Amino acid sequence: MRTIRQFFAAAMLAAGSCAGSGTDPGPDPDATFLVLFIGNSLTYTNDLPTMIKALADSAGVERTYVESVAFPNYALEDHWARGDALTAIRRGGWDFVIMQQGPSALEASRTNLLEWVQRFATEIKGVGAVPAMYAVWPSIDRAFDFDRVIESYSLAAQAAGGVVFPAGAAWRAAWRFDPSVPLYGGDGFHPSLEGTYLAAVTIFGGLYGRSGVGLPARLEVGNATLTIGAARALLLQRAADEVNGR
Repeated sequence: MRTIRQFFAAAMLAAGSCAGSGTDPGPDPDATFLVLFIGNSLTYTNDLPTMIKALADSAGVERTYVESVAFPNYALEDHWARGDALTAIRRGGWDFVIMQQGPSALEASRTNLLEWVQRFATEIKGVGAVPAMYAVWPSIDRAFDFDRVIESYSLAAQAAGGVVFPAGAAWRAAWRFDPSVPLYGGDGFHPSLEGTYLAAVTIFGGLYGRSGVGLPARLEVGNATLTIGAARALLLQRAADEVNGR
């Protein structure tokens, strides 16, 4: 079975698109798999990108480089205006560019998400990368919005001609296994370490086309050590596999 990356590479070749030059792969010149994140605090809380790299390193998949352009409370429209994300995209060399903003459940927010995702997707595809959506979750006091959030991000992925990594749906899957799993952090919106771990395993499965079961429950993430109990880690891995169709 072809991976997501192979599928999109074939599609772009058939359409006559050229891959990016990859002239600036970042500080790891040996990296063969490059992922750029564009988002806000839901991306940088607990350092989601580095956690995904740690999972990839532990699994022995391709040597992965991650980079993040993320600022507090930013929507994609804000990133476009600031320009840092566009500069990073245009360096080229990326395999995936993963975008994220707030829950975007309200109609106006959804419309905004769809508009700016399409603008970014043109830039992303122009360097031969796959546009992707990191689908998040609503705040705990708006849990009734889960379906709308999931729908908004699915529509955004379709509008971008890309893929969706359904972290919010994985949260709900985990709660079906055990409603007591603490995925929210103290503010009822940002993720706990376990919430980020589940998002990371979900995105890992989508990026590499692999099951999350068997990934380590102890990870070195930057200068910190993340430790989750083995039974809880397995539950989260199975939730990620469920929404990834494994």
